[in-house]
Amino acid sequence: LKPLVSSLIMCCTFLYELLNCSAVFTQQPTDLVVVAGQPVTLPCSIPGYNGMVLWLRDGMALGVNRDLSGYPRYDIIGDHRKGEYHLLIQRTEIQDDAVFECQAIQAAIRSRPAHLTVFVAPDNPVIVGAPVVSLQAGDQLNLTCHADSAKPAASIIWIRNGLVLNGAVYSKTLLRDGKRESTVSTLYLLPHNIESGQQITCRASNKAAPNGKDATVTIDIQHPPIVNLTVERQPVLEGSVVKFHCAAKANPPVIYYRWAKGGYVIPDVSGDTYEALVDYSFFTEPVSCEVTNILGNTNITRNVDVYFGPRMGAEPQSLQVDQGSDAVFNCAWTGNPSLTIVWMKRGSGVVLSNKNTLTLKGVRQEDAGKYVCRAVVPRVGVGEKEVSLTVNGPPTISSTQTQQALYGERGQIKCFIHSSPPPDRIAWSWKETVLESGTSGRYTVETVSTEEGVISTLTMSNIVPADFQTIYNCTAWNSFGSDTEIIRLKEQETLRLAVIVGVAVGAFLALSILLGTLSAFCCTRFHTSLKGGIQVEIVHKDHDAAQESEEHMNITQMMVSEQFDTASNTDVLCPRLSGFSGMYSL
Repeated sequence: LKPLVSSLIMCCTFLYELLNCSAVFTQQPTDLVVVAGQPVTLPCSIPGYNGMVLWLRDGMALGVNRDLSGYPRYDIIGDHRKGEYHLLIQRTEIQDDAVFECQAIQAAIRSRPAHLTVFVAPDNPVIVGAPVVSLQAGDQLNLTCHADSAKPAASIIWIRNGLVLNGAVYSKTLLRDGKRESTVSTLYLLPHNIESGQQITCRASNKAAPNGKDATVTIDIQHPPIVNLTVERQPVLEGSVVKFHCAAKANPPVIYYRWAKGGYVIPDVSGDTYEALVDYSFFTEPVSCEVTNILGNTNITRNVDVYFGPRMGAEPQSLQVDQGSDAVFNCAWTGNPSLTIVWMKRGSGVVLSNKNTLTLKGVRQEDAGKYVCRAVVPRVGVGEKEVSLTVNGPPTISSTQTQQALYGERGQIKCFIHSSPPPDRIAWSWKETVLESGTSGRYTVETVSTEEGVISTLTMSNIVPADFQTIYNCTAWNSFGSDTEIIRLKEQETLRLAVIVGVAVGAFLALSILLGTLSAFCCTRFHTSLKGGIQVEIVHKDHDAAQESEEHMNITQMMVSEQFDTASNTDVLCPRLSGFSGMYSL
C-alpha cells in the first residue's frame, strides 16, 4: 500500500509541476510615467497559475503573493482565481521611481522589467530677499530664484508686467537621492531698466507642474531725496512777500529740511515751505533747500527775480591828476531789470559815457569839478554817485578886480585862489610893500582854506584916500606855476547922506500927518462959524451965470483967506492948515 501512495503523490506532483510549467503572462507591467502623489497600477496576470507570485522593485522582493505588509502604500489587487496579481501603488513617491518585475516562482517565469517614472513638481520657488528687495538708486539689480526637489529639473522664467525677461543665468544641482534636482536662476537688470515699486515674478515649472509655481518680489529702489524748489510770484518788486516750496521725493522718507540764504542757515524754518519779504539780496544770494534722509541729502538753490533800483557795486573814487594826464573813473551798479549808466559833469547836460568807465583824455584845469555817475532802472528807480576831479596845475585867481571900502573905516580885499596842489606861497604887494602873512603897519594878511580853494584877505585898519589910488597885487605860486590878479579899491558911497535924507523924509511925513489932523479940526470949527453969517446957495443957471457965480466964490475965498492971515487966534490958521493937508493928500 505504501508504494502505491508514494506513486500517487509523485504522479500528482508531476501533474502539478506540469501544469505550472505551462503558465504564461497574459498581462505584464509596462513602462509608466506618473506624477508624484497620484496612484498607479502595474498589471500582472498568470491564468491557471496557483503558485507563489513575487513583485520586485529594483531587484528587491516586495512580498509573496498578496502579502505586502512592509509597504503600506502597496497592494495586490485582482482576482487570484484568474491569476491576477496587479500591483497598486497609492500616492506615488520619488522612491517609487524604479524598475518593477512580476515573477511566478514555481513556473520560473518573470515579466519584462517595467520602469515606473515618477515626476515630482518643484517646491514653491523662493526669491532671495523676497517679498521686498531693496537697492540704492544706480545699482544693478541681481535677483536669485531657486526651485528645489523637482524631477525633472524645474525650468525658471522671469516675468515683469506680463512680459518674459531675458538674460537670466540658469543652473541645476542633482540631489543626493540621484533622482531630484534643484534649479537656480539669477536675473541681472541694469539701473535704467528698474523702477521702484515694480513687481517681478519667478515662475518654476516642469512636467509635474506644467502651469508652474510663482514667487513674486517687489522692487524697492532707495535713493537720497529728489528735490524740486519752486518760487511763487516771479518777478516781484523789492519788498514783496514770496513763498518758496521745496517738494521732495525720497526713499526712505525725509528726515528733515534745512533752509539757507547765501550760504547762511535760516533759523526757525524747518518745513517744506518758506515765506520771506524779499529785497535786492535775494537776486544775488540764492535761497537753498536741503532735504535729508538716511541715505544722504540733496541741496537745490533758486534765485528770486527781484526788481530793485540801482545799488552801488563798485564806488567811484575822486581823482587828483596832473594837467595833461588822463583821468579814469570806474563806477559799477547793480539793478534789475537791466540798468543804464550815464556819466555827466555836474551842471552840464552832456552825456560823457554810458559805460562803467569814464575816461577823460589830457585833462585841463577847466575839466576839474564834480562828475556824476547815474544809474537808471526803468520804472523802478534811479541812483547816482558824485566824485570830484582835481587837476593839478598852476593856481587860478578868480577875485573881483574892483572891491569897495568906506573911507575912514576898516577895509578888506579878498583874493580867491583855486589851486591843486595848494599854493606854496601867497603874497600881496602894493607900492614898495610885499606882505605874505602877518601884520605890517595898518595892513594884515590872513589866509583861510575852504572846500572851494584858498581865500587870502588883506585887511587895512583905517582907510585913507591914498588907499583908493593904490594898485594891489595878489600872487599865488605852486609847483606848477603862478597866477597874479590886480585888485583896485573903490570908495563905497557913504551912508551919512542917506541917513540924513531918510530922517528928513520921516520927519516931514510925521509933520504932514499932524498938520492934516489939525486942519481937519480947524475946518470943522470954521464951517460952524459960517453957518451963522454966510449962506451959500447953489442955483443951476446957464453957463455964463454959473461962470460968474464961480468967479464970485473965488473972490470971496480970497478975501476970507486974507482976513484969516491977519488973525492971531487958532481959528485963523485953518485955511493954511488946509493947504498943508491938501499937499499931504497929494
